[in-house]
Amino acid sequence: MTRRQHFGWFFSRGFGPQAWGRPDWRWGYDWTKPDLYQHSVRELEQAGLDLVIMEDAISTGTPETLDLRVRSAYGGPKHDPLLLAPYLFQATSRIGIVPTINAGATPPYLAARQAATLQHLSDGRFGINVVTDVKSARHFGLEEIDHDAAYDRAQEWLDVVRELWHSWGDGAYIADAATGHFADGSHIRATRHDGEYFRVEGPLNAIPFTGSASGPENVDAFGTTAGDPAIVSPGGSGRGLGFAGANSDVQLALAPLNVDAVRAYRAKVAEAAEAAGRTASDVKTLFVFKPEVVASEDEAKRVVDASRHPSDDELRAVLLGQSSDAETDLTGLDLDEPLDPSIFGPHVSRGTIKGLLGTAPSFDAQPLRDLLAAKARKGAVLDREGLVGTAGQLADFIEELGEDAAGDGFIFSGDLHPVTVHRMLDDLVPELRRRGILRTSYAPGGLRANLTDF
Repeated sequence: MTRRQHFGWFFSRGFGPQAWGRPDWRWGYDWTKPDLYQHSVRELEQAGLDLVIMEDAISTGTPETLDLRVRSAYGGPKHDPLLLAPYLFQATSRIGIVPTINAGATPPYLAARQAATLQHLSDGRFGINVVTDVKSARHFGLEEIDHDAAYDRAQEWLDVVRELWHSWGDGAYIADAATGHFADGSHIRATRHDGEYFRVEGPLNAIPFTGSASGPENVDAFGTTAGDPAIVSPGGSGRGLGFAGANSDVQLALAPLNVDAVRAYRAKVAEAAEAAGRTASDVKTLFVFKPEVVASEDEAKRVVDASRHPSDDELRAVLLGQSSDAETDLTGLDLDEPLDPSIFGPHVSRGTIKGLLGTAPSFDAQPLRDLLAAKARKGAVLDREGLVGTAGQLADFIEELGEDAAGDGFIFSGDLHPVTVHRMLDDLVPELRRRGILRTSYAPGGLRANLTDF
C-alpha cells in the first residue's frame, strides 16, 4: 500500500509584496488586502494540505543591510502574519494556519493569550512557528544574544506559554447557566515564573482549549495536551534539532532531497525526540520543497540546460537574496575569490550558512562564483539532480522519498499568490491523489488531528 504523506505550504515571502519582480504582479492583487491570501489559502485547503506556515522577519535589517532587504522586496516590507491569521481562518474550515512568532520579541503572556484566542476562534487549527531571531532585538530595547542562548530563551519562553495555557485546572471552567456559576477560581493556578529571561505571573485570562482537558492535572510530561496549538520549528543546527525533538509537532526541514539525506535528517530528529523522552512519531519532519512543474520531458531539459550558464547579473541576483537571508551584505564581494565565513556574525542561522555552502566541502574550496552558480543551477528530477520535471516524474520522486526514506512529507515553498499555487499544484495534486499519497479528506479535530491521523 502506498505510504500517505503530509503536505503544507511555506508562505516564503511572508506577509509582503507577493509576486513582486515577476509578471504575476500584473494580475493586480493588492498584497496589503486579505483577498489575495484568502483566495490562495482556499485553493490549498481544496488541495488537501495540512497547514500553511507564514514566514516572518520583524526587522527590515540593520542600517548596513536595510537596502538589501527592501531593494527588491526580498526581505521587506512585511506586515504581521499573526494579524492575517483570522482572515485565513474565516476563508477556510479545515486547514491549519501557523504564523511565525519570535520567542525573543513577543512576551510569553501576550503570546499565550493571543494563541489561546486564535485556537478557540479556529476550532483548533492554530499553530506557532517558533523562531529565535536575535538581530531584531534592538527594536524592543533588548540585548542581542548568541545563537545557542537564543534557543535557551526560546525553550524558557515556550515552557512559560504552556504553563499559562494550562493554568485553568479541571473544574475551573463550569459554564452552568442553571446555577449561574461560570467558573471556579479555586481551580485556577496563580502561576509564577522567575527565570533567566522572563518574569511572568499568571493565570492566563483564557478558558481551557476545546476538545481536551487542558488543566495542569491533564498535561503530559512534555507540557502539552491534545488541545494545544501545534508547534512548528525551523532550526537545523544541533540546538535547533534538539528544540524540535523536545517540543515540536512539525520540524520544517532544509536538507538535500535524496533518500540518504532525508533518512539521515529524520534520524537526527528522532534521536532528539527520544533524548527528550518523546517518540520519533511525535514530530513530523517535513522537507521544504520547491518543484518546477513542466509539461514534458523535453521542456524539463530546456529549463535545466538554460540554467547551466548563469550571467554575472543572475549570480548577483542570487547573492542579493542570500545577503537578505543572512542579514549580511555579501554583494560587494569578489565573485572570483572564496568567501570568508568570518563575515557572518553570531546572529546568522547555521542553516542559512550551510544553505549557501551547499554540497561544497568548505568555503575556501572554491570561489564564490561557483557557490552561486550551484544555487542558480537547476536539475531534472528524472535524474535525481533537481526538481524540474513533469507532474508524474515529481510524484515518482515524492513517492520514492516516502517509501525508501520513510519520509513524513513536504512543505511546498512559494509566495501566497494564486499563480504560484496553481503553477505548482494544478497537475501535481491529481497525480498524488491518484497514487494515494495525498489526503482527500481531513480528520476531525483541527490541526493536531490532521498531523496525527496517519
